[in-house]
Amino acid sequence: MAKFQLNILGCGSAKPTPRHNPSSQVINFRDNLFMIDCGEGTQSMMLRMGLNLNRLNHIFISHLHGDHCFGLPGLVSTMALQGKGGTLTIHINKDGAKLFGDMFNYFCRECPFEIKFNIIEYGDNIIYEDNSIVVRTIPLKHRVPTVGFLFEEKPKMRHINREMTDYFKVPVYKMDAIRNGEDFVLENGEIIANSRLTKDADPCIKYAYCSDTMLTDKYIPTIKDVDWLYHEATYDNANEKNARSRYHSTTTQAAEAAIRANAKNLIIGHFSSRYHNEELLLQEARAVFPNTILANEGLKIDFI
Repeated sequence: MAKFQLNILGCGSAKPTPRHNPSSQVINFRDNLFMIDCGEGTQSMMLRMGLNLNRLNHIFISHLHGDHCFGLPGLVSTMALQGKGGTLTIHINKDGAKLFGDMFNYFCRECPFEIKFNIIEYGDNIIYEDNSIVVRTIPLKHRVPTVGFLFEEKPKMRHINREMTDYFKVPVYKMDAIRNGEDFVLENGEIIANSRLTKDADPCIKYAYCSDTMLTDKYIPTIKDVDWLYHEATYDNANEKNARSRYHSTTTQAAEAAIRANAKNLIIGHFSSRYHNEELLLQEARAVFPNTILANEGLKIDFI
């Protein structure tokens, strides 16, 4: 079965601590790496987690706060020193493209790979698509223009029921069409329904990344029915006033987002530096949405 794996490189908030790095994640989808945000320390965590920089071709930046993008110049510089080839596409807003474009032009003048900027707009928009996966933006509510990212597998082909295809003598050249849902017509004109020749396809996985944001109904439709939701939970419930003033979420608000979205699983992160452990945060979130886990550096989750 194809790989769809989440790697947590950083799950702290603005101020790094001895326990947490700023925000960064890597999706390993069929051995192609997609990075979400790039706080300081990201390249070191990639090395520690055994993630191959040469397989990283897309970086998605949610917004222009330093804890989500200060690691980008160092990472790109290291990739250049390692001789990465091909293209690196950075999905970022217009201001970010100008800012980091000037930096790369100065520090990475002899870069061996092409750096492209895909300018993303605020809202719910498809920003990347290939034969197997679609990535779209999630409109969040923060102090600066901010989006999350939804990674959704495309529908998969059905599984061949070998006993039935052998029985009806389905030729090999027809198998892909059968996997894609076509019926089979016998020489006498009889139609064999696809449901007799195949078994259900594997389910398509949806993963949503929501950081940083206040709880709002605006982004719920985009993340509806996700299998896994990463949602910031910067503060515990007692600090709801701080969360509101800084356009962040509490543990309970993250859990409420999971309920409204009908998510199957919730990962909370973006922890304030005030917490020396996150057990309180986990307990509060689980009181509302039991299927909650804590993000942590080095955590790997196999979605498939």
